[in-house]
Amino acid sequence: MAKRVVITGMGVVAPNAVGLQAFSTALMQGISGIHHDPELERLGFSCQIAGKPEVPDQMKAKYFTELELKQLNSTGILYGTIAGMDAWQDAGLKILGAEEPDWDSGVIFGAGNSGVEKFREAIYKIDEGQLRRLGSTVVSQTMASGVSATLGGKLGLGNQVSSNSAACTTGSESILSAYERIKSGGAIRMLCGSTSDGGPYIWAGFDAMKVCTYKHNDEPRRGSRPMSATASGFVPACGAGALVLESLDAALERGARIYAEVLGGHINSGGQRGGGSMTAPNSAAVQRCIRMALEQSGVEAEEIDLINGHLTATTKDPVELANWSAALNLKAADFPFINSLKSHTGHCLSAAGSIESIATVLQLNQDFVFANLNCEDLHPDIAALIAPDRIPQRMLKRELQIAAKASFGFGDVNACILFKKY
Repeated sequence: MAKRVVITGMGVVAPNAVGLQAFSTALMQGISGIHHDPELERLGFSCQIAGKPEVPDQMKAKYFTELELKQLNSTGILYGTIAGMDAWQDAGLKILGAEEPDWDSGVIFGAGNSGVEKFREAIYKIDEGQLRRLGSTVVSQTMASGVSATLGGKLGLGNQVSSNSAACTTGSESILSAYERIKSGGAIRMLCGSTSDGGPYIWAGFDAMKVCTYKHNDEPRRGSRPMSATASGFVPACGAGALVLESLDAALERGARIYAEVLGGHINSGGQRGGGSMTAPNSAAVQRCIRMALEQSGVEAEEIDLINGHLTATTKDPVELANWSAALNLKAADFPFINSLKSHTGHCLSAAGSIESIATVLQLNQDFVFANLNCEDLHPDIAALIAPDRIPQRMLKRELQIAAKASFGFGDVNACILFKKY
């Protein structure tokens, strides 16, 4: 018999806040995490603003030993470890001793890349003939599974320990993979989520592609403008989000707090056909992904109270909303509320799906809809599809039951998850 799956813990390292309570407050208050980045200006980037979490040294020391910190320069592993360990603690779970691993618990934690700064450091040392000075952590900081291996070791997890990578869909994919493992009985609980390194070596390619905004370098907090008529590209960002998924039976047995239930979802690809490409969506695949997510979750379109979209502040925002409209087949006035976290944080790339899923679950759990920042000039193609009051400009207090979270990524890949208040 399939297991019901619930969320019992969350942790977040985001540009607008680090820590779950601070993140919830930032969402309610519409706090932006986007700032001017002097390094991007020095290097001649067109986009000189970014979203980067602030992690002080005293906070790092709570998660890593002095020796670990001396060698650590992978921000992806830093962010992911903090978010993951916070989620584990938030779920009320213990870290086992050294004797035996926790066979019932595992981790699926995704990343778009790992340890770019460490890799760069290693390249320079090798080129300079300093091979023996590489240190002992180059492999663990640069391998794709570095973040899941780090978390698995710190928490003593003995079930599946692996990393996934699917561009902007990574975080949502990790949640659905963990959900399926628990649902099928392969694990009792899974830590899941995703992380993203930040900085010029990650963001340069996007700047070169001209998909990042360049019009708001002098007013950073107005730079990320999803669904706006004056949107001019996304703001690069980084961070990590982590969730503890657990079978409902196990959560009830140990008296755990339950944030929400994962009803199901769907993952697919447009195959870079039918208008889809490495950077553009196949709309038929997006619509199919949404419809299949509803079908597999047993949810009707009119039951959805909130959509947290992918919505990056590029020319694809009207296309995404057109796909939601076609997939749900609802009248403009009957649409769910829709918002985009990227107006607060920028685009956290491979971490986006997990951080945005946490934002979605917090809204369900606390009955609010956070504001879409910088969307006072709603794109006319979007306004023609959806009633403007469905795209709130200020935080609303509303009772919510079911929310959809979608991620659409480079490579024409899609994921959609349905969450329900427990």
